[in-house]
Amino acid sequence: MARKRGRGMAVCWYGIARPAPADRAAAWVVIDDGGSVKVVTGVAEIGAGILTAVAQIAAHEIGVKPEEVVIGDNDTARMPGPGHAGGSRQTFMVGNVVALACREARNRLVEVMAKAWDVDVELIHTGNGEVWAEGTNHRISMAEAVDNAKKRGVVPVGSANFGIAPSARLDPVDGSGRPWQSYVFGCQVAEVEVDTVTGEVQVLGIWAAHDVGRAVNPQGVEGQIEGGIVQALGQGLMEDYKLESGRTSTSGFARYILPTSLDVPQVNSIIVEDPDPTGPLGVKGVGELSLVPTIPAIMNAIYDAVGVRITDLPATPEKVLMAIRDKERQVSHTAPQAAE
Repeated sequence: MARKRGRGMAVCWYGIARPAPADRAAAWVVIDDGGSVKVVTGVAEIGAGILTAVAQIAAHEIGVKPEEVVIGDNDTARMPGPGHAGGSRQTFMVGNVVALACREARNRLVEVMAKAWDVDVELIHTGNGEVWAEGTNHRISMAEAVDNAKKRGVVPVGSANFGIAPSARLDPVDGSGRPWQSYVFGCQVAEVEVDTVTGEVQVLGIWAAHDVGRAVNPQGVEGQIEGGIVQALGQGLMEDYKLESGRTSTSGFARYILPTSLDVPQVNSIIVEDPDPTGPLGVKGVGELSLVPTIPAIMNAIYDAVGVRITDLPATPEKVLMAIRDKERQVSHTAPQAAE
């Protein structure tokens, strides 16, 4: 047969946020006139969907619709710094600090309304842009509640800092310790088809199960998983970057092949929610995690299909075909000779 199929699996863990030093993030939140919510933090959107997640978190914590949340620009000269956009830390650090700031702002508003209605604070609820007292007929809009608070000299504003100092010093004997703020885990299975005549590898499907803590936006999480898989697909099978004397010798994209939509396999994302205990939301991160086990899963699938190990990336058709031919020659040399 010219084409052979195989499956491979790989597991991984990944540390998120900053290692060693304490990672920090800060935010300001105010419930403004009209019942809208303004979130002020220097978060940078680099395509991972953090602004959508922040809007969802603020809306949930305050009790308004996401479209009622306004997020300030990211000029850290005028607002708190959230830290860098990397290390799969944005949802973990920024999401948690925004939640804390929102809770402080909401508590200020709730305390005012509890006094105005002469009820216990625990009976005040917020949701869908309204504020009401359980077991009573008191129910007003968020805009009315804000107006009520300001007339009493209270601005429903909140601020927060969030950060964790990990145990950066590892035990010199057994390596135990916690150099990262949080950890995520994943497992992937890849199915491939290898053409034994040309050496071409086609990835037919990826099954990816990832622990993301609490999924704020499941569709966004799936997008992150799929994006990491496509990036790893290119690194593992196509993108051949060469250096000569410290300089790029790959002339252009004619030789540096990138995956297209035709190369992307069916990705089956499985979101595992194991809430992280270190933050108020239980969130973790997923941005870089899905890239880690993709390549070893594909390489294991190639081995399962044709019995050769590719250890020099990318696994181009030339390398795969050469490995297959080398294996065939070794088998022929070691096979017992027929009796004369």
